Parts: sequence; structure tokens; C-alpha cells
Amino acid sequence: MVRSIKNRLYFLVAWYFRLFAAIRLARWKPRIVVITGSNGKTTALHLVEAQLGKTAKYSHGANSSFGIPFDILGLKRLTYSPLEWTRLFLLAPISAWRKPYAEKIYIVEADCDRPREGQFLSSLLRPEVVVWLSSARTHSQNFEKSVRAGKFASVDEAISHEFGYFTGCASSLVIMNADNPLIMKQMRRTKAKVHEVKETELEGYEVRNDGTVFKIRGATYRIPFLLPKETFYAIAASVKIAEYLGIRPTIDFSAFTLPPGRSSIFRGIRDTTIIDGSYNTNADSVRVIIGMSEGLPGTSKWLILGDLTEQGGLEKEEHEKLARLLQGSGFQKLILVGPRLAAHTLPLLKQSKDVISFINPKDALQYLQSSLNGRETLVFKGARFLEGIIEHLLLDKRDVAKLCRREAVWQKRRAQWGL
Repeated sequence: MVRSIKNRLYFLVAWYFRLFAAIRLARWKPRIVVITGSNGKTTALHLVEAQLGKTAKYSHGANSSFGIPFDILGLKRLTYSPLEWTRLFLLAPISAWRKPYAEKIYIVEADCDRPREGQFLSSLLRPEVVVWLSSARTHSQNFEKSVRAGKFASVDEAISHEFGYFTGCASSLVIMNADNPLIMKQMRRTKAKVHEVKETELEGYEVRNDGTVFKIRGATYRIPFLLPKETFYAIAASVKIAEYLGIRPTIDFSAFTLPPGRSSIFRGIRDTTIIDGSYNTNADSVRVIIGMSEGLPGTSKWLILGDLTEQGGLEKEEHEKLARLLQGSGFQKLILVGPRLAAHTLPLLKQSKDVISFINPKDALQYLQSSLNGRETLVFKGARFLEGIIEHLLLDKRDVAKLCRREAVWQKRRAQWGL
């Protein structure tokens, strides 16, 4: 009941902030580049930032129908309390008339968590350039209603159609993943020039202890993070954006950074290496992380995988898909955390001591603490409070500040689960 009311009010309230964001945007008049898609948006945004530097403003931490208007208005949400919302409502009209930002380029990460969000945001931003590199089943449960109503043949089509609103609003250039048929199908909606990025452009990919090396169209890019092969689409897009904006592209990504939970590397207890991908997940991103992990050095690699959430009626199908991905994945041990994995993924995996399932993340933590021999590579991917497990396995406890979901509300939830 509460969720239903929130969903009904979502855009009604968002339109209030959008109204004032549009005023400030009209006074600012930046060149707008939208980065959208199901996976890898934040990585792509940071790669573009490595190319453009301080010449642009970036929507760090804001990608929704609330977050983007707040970013335009310079407003911040911290506590999500009723008192804070009152403050934001009062500040929005004032913020609309503040001095515009100095930067003349605005790089925006934009998501489509629900129907109408792509339409809502694209009509606000009216981007000059759109970058769309992925379309997969994220927040699937929010799109099931439109499928049941006969508007789309599948959730996949419903999701890609929503992202397609951005390409329809692009005025000059669309940079897209030409290997994704869902994205390709939506290109008929744009009148902008389309630049295709294809896998054939990737000439080399190597994962090392100190980062990842990509060779793309004769150029070599060394990035100080562990990144999946599919990141080459975003690298190629960042180069194209720089060229389009008249900025000489760089191959130097030494200043590249990522927010927490996107394959950050930490030293763990007993000389282990921790790969932290605990921010979020879907079946497609698990496939990507498996591919990346195959290139990791070391012989003992463990995958700690959390439930896929917000899949609605596709929950069983998506978790069964995980089982097919995990079979023969090369991990010495699979640790599944959550009731969905236990119900739908575990039964399809070969039963052995190397496949273990836990409902409670605290039990998974206790198993890890008692079973690690030393020097394992622990790859974490997904929800179910995996960041709370990682917190207790870090060698340097100061690294806790570098994990995702540090806000008080998340600390309280982890404590309720014994973490």
C-alpha cells in the first residue's frame, strides 16, 4: 500500500522540482551530454571526466527524476526526513534564480528505473549528445505492468523503449553500442547522427594486479582499476565525446576514479585480495564480472554473489540464468547470499562443497572468516548487504570509508542483520 502511494506521487512531486530546474537550465544554457543505459553509466561518466576534466560539470551521484533536478538546482538530500523535504520544497524556487554554473558543458548520468522516467528526463534535458551503451533487465518489476497491458512483447523491450526517449531527444549525436540488438532497434527514433561502437574495435584486453589495459583501434589505455572487457565501449565513447567537443583526447587515465562498490580493490585479512562490486547487480553485470575475473591473477578465486532484486515476475527466470552463467565459470568456490539464489540458482548448480548458500549475510561472513586459507581473491557482486561482509574482512579498517552505503540508514539496516 505504501509503495503504491509512493509510486503514484513520484512524478507529481518530481514535476515540482523539474519546473524550477528547467528555469535554471534555461538561464544556464550548457551543452548537454547524457550518458544512459542499464549498466556502466557511472564508469562511463568518470571516463568522460578523465577526458574533459574541469571544462564540464558532472552529475555525480544524481541520475533520477529527483536527483538530476536537484543537481541542476544545487540541492542535496542527506537524511530523507520530512523536515529535509520541507527545506527542499522551500529552496527550489530560490535556487532557480541563483547564478548559473560557470561550466558550459553538462555531463549527465540518467537512469530509467520506471516507466515514464526516460520521457520525463529527456524532455527536461534535451541533450545535444546521448551515449547509450547497455540495455538489460534492471528494475524489471516496474515494467511488468506495461507488458501485461500489451504495450510491449517483453520487459526487455519495455526497458529499452524507455531509454530510447533520450535518443529521440538528441539534437546532434548518439553514441551507441552497435552490438546490442535492443539498442539498435531504438535507433529509428533519433534524427541525430549515430556513431556506432562495435566489439571489433577492441584489439586487446588484459587484467593485471595494478589495473586493466585496453587496446582500442591502435591506442593503448591503462586504467588503474579492475574493469570488465565491456568497458571498452565507454572508453571509445569518451574519446568520441572529446573529439566532438573539440578537445584533444587523452590516453592517460591515471586520474580516473570510481565511486565505491564498482570493482574497487582492497587488501583483506590473511593476505586475501577483495574485489568490491557490491553496489548493485543484474544477470548481465554478473556475466561481465565473470569474464573479468577469468583474467585475474591467482589460482584461488571465490565469488560471493548476492540476490538480484527488483526483478518482479522475472525473479525465477533471472536467477536461473545466473546458474547457467556460473556453471564452468572457473571460480574455486561459489558463495550465494540470499533467499532468491537459494530458491532458484542453487538447485541448478552441481551440488558440491564448492557451492554454498546462505540466507543471512552474517552466516556468509562467519563462513568466510573460518574457511579462508589465505591468498584467495574474493570477488563480491550484488545486493544482500555484501558491503557489510566486506567491512569485516578488510585488513586496513580505514578502508571502510571507501565502501558504498555509508549513510546512517544503511548502517542501521546492516546492524539489524547482525553486521
